[in-house]
Amino acid sequence: MSDALQIICPGCGAVNRVPAARLADDPRCGQCKAALFQGKPLALDEEGFRRHLRLSGVPLLVDFWAAWCGPCRVMAPEFEAAARLLEPRLRLVKIDTEQAPALSAELQIRSIPTLALFAGGREVARQAGAMRARDIAAWAERALAAHPP
Repeated sequence: MSDALQIICPGCGAVNRVPAARLADDPRCGQCKAALFQGKPLALDEEGFRRHLRLSGVPLLVDFWAAWCGPCRVMAPEFEAAARLLEPRLRLVKIDTEQAPALSAELQIRSIPTLALFAGGREVARQAGAMRARDIAAWAERALAAHPP
């Protein structure tokens, strides 16, 4: 099973091994039986982000946002729609910069919303500003094509 990818369950946090060829087959968690991809972004704290970055076998598309940010609130439903377009090829996550200020500083998040794409444990692309779902998906696909995991 050398083509298996590690996928972290959004429900219980268990690490699951899923053959790459079976990602689109609605894989379920071996522990809690929840769907491993639910068509919506996961809200993560700093620890959760680092765990996903370290263990996840699929690239992470991160929306850095804050509740007080108008453009962030406008983009939230678009980012959720992008999750339905991009999963299971990517895992979409949201990081509240107010709740993870050290991570935001470490990653030099200067404006919000900011999208950052991580593949193979490192950042490969970044885009600041609100975007529509189809533009988020197109940007992420181009960035992945330029920087395959």
